[in-house]
This record gives sequence, structure tokens and C-alpha cells, in this order.
Amino acid sequence: MHATRKTSPFTLSVCAEMVFRDLPMKERVQRIDALGFQVELWDWTKHNLKMLAGTGATFSSMTGYVSGTLSDREGADELVRTARQSIDVAKELGIPRLNLHGTGLDGEGLPVKPAKEVTGAMWIKAHDTLNRLADLGQEHGVTFVLENLNTDVDHPGVPFARAADVLELVASVDRQEVRMMLDLYHAQIGEGNLIELIRRCAPYIGEVQVADVPGRCEPGTGEINYPAIAQALFDIGYRGNVGLEGWASDDDELALQRFAEAFSL
Repeated sequence: MHATRKTSPFTLSVCAEMVFRDLPMKERVQRIDALGFQVELWDWTKHNLKMLAGTGATFSSMTGYVSGTLSDREGADELVRTARQSIDVAKELGIPRLNLHGTGLDGEGLPVKPAKEVTGAMWIKAHDTLNRLADLGQEHGVTFVLENLNTDVDHPGVPFARAADVLELVASVDRQEVRMMLDLYHAQIGEGNLIELIRRCAPYIGEVQVADVPGRCEPGTGEINYPAIAQALFDIGYRGNVGLEGWASDDDELALQRFAEAFSL
């Protein structure tokens, strides 16, 4: 008797910035697409958009702003301005979700405008900015997803970094056009207790990103029990996009295979 082959109930995507790095971006995208995954991008200003559109790949998400911040007046205006530019690109590439952070990040992932503390005024302004972005999303048919980050290893000084804070902001806006980009790699470093976190975030998840800890490589290379995570996501009724935003520990195709296996039930 043959065992039933497992399949994923989720739509799986892979960050083209982090795998097949010996290839030009066009070939990376084509390789990911040929292996049956959607494609995630970071900063769209660094890419040839016509070339990407010509690959025929399906893109899951990309960075939804060029510069700006959520929580001060001048920075918020800049964030909304560059979000409008990003929407035009998203339409060209057919991208449904635009990723946000508490503040702009530089090439090393460090905040352009670090915050030593997050004040009540910053919370109020961030809420207002997300509402402005929700209006844009409603007008143009896209969803902005606010990503949690870790400040211990990768992104020190980013405001609203913890998943718990992202959840509070998104829940306070409570509009379909603003959801969470729930990054479980970052959450494991900063908060842990991932299955309970998934249950709390359930109504507000727009997309899930994954990598293992430590090392930020594919599932199965670290301490996170990703098959249990997959089951927890399934149990809350999530059937959306799960993206590998991690490095390959060794062979890129093997890393993608391990990722797909971890999220097959």
C-alpha cells in the first residue's frame, strides 16, 4: 500500500533576494517559478521591472514603500507618497500585498530613523498612517502588510517591531486593507511561543514569512518545529501565502524542497 502524498494547503512563495544568489535576478525568478513557487521581492527600485514582468512568474509580495516612517508627520507623508509609487509597480507586476515596517530600513536592515523609545504620540500617528494606507489599499485593490521584526539580532532600533505591537496596531485599525506580515523567524527570536502567537493573530494575518532559528535558513535547520507551525496555521483556518524568507543552508533547490515538505499536510 502506497502512502498518500502530502500536499500544501497554503500558497508557497520564496524570496528571490535570498536564494540562487549566483544567478541574475531574472534567472532566479524563473527558477523559483519553475519549481512551483510564487516569488517575493524586496526593494522594487533595485530591479528592472519590465524584465520581471516578462518572466511570467507570479509575485506574492514586495516592499510597499521606498522611504518614510509610520510615526511622525513628515515621515508619514513620505511613506504614503512612496506607497503610491509602489502601488503603480504592484499593478504592473500583479502583486497583491505590499510590505511595511515601522520605519525605513537601510541596506543592512538597520532603521534609517532608529527609536530609543516608542511614545504614545508615535502610536497615535502610526495608527493614523495605517488608516491612510488602508484608504489607498481600498482605492487600488491592494493590501498593506505590516511586518514584525526582531531587534536583538537583525534590526535594532526599529519601532513597533514586536509581533505583539504589530498585532495591536493592525487590530486597532481593523481594516481588510491593513493586515499583518507575520514573520515567525523574527517572532521566535523576539518573543517565542509561536503557536499561541498564531492563534492570537489569526483574524489579522495577511501573509506568513518563515525561516529557522538560528541562522535564518530553511525549515528543519534550527529549533522551530515547522510541521507543528503548519498544523497550527491550518487549524486556525489559514489558507493564504507562506513565504520562505531565508537563506539556503546548502543546496538551494534542496532548501526549497525542505520548505515545501514542512508546509505539506
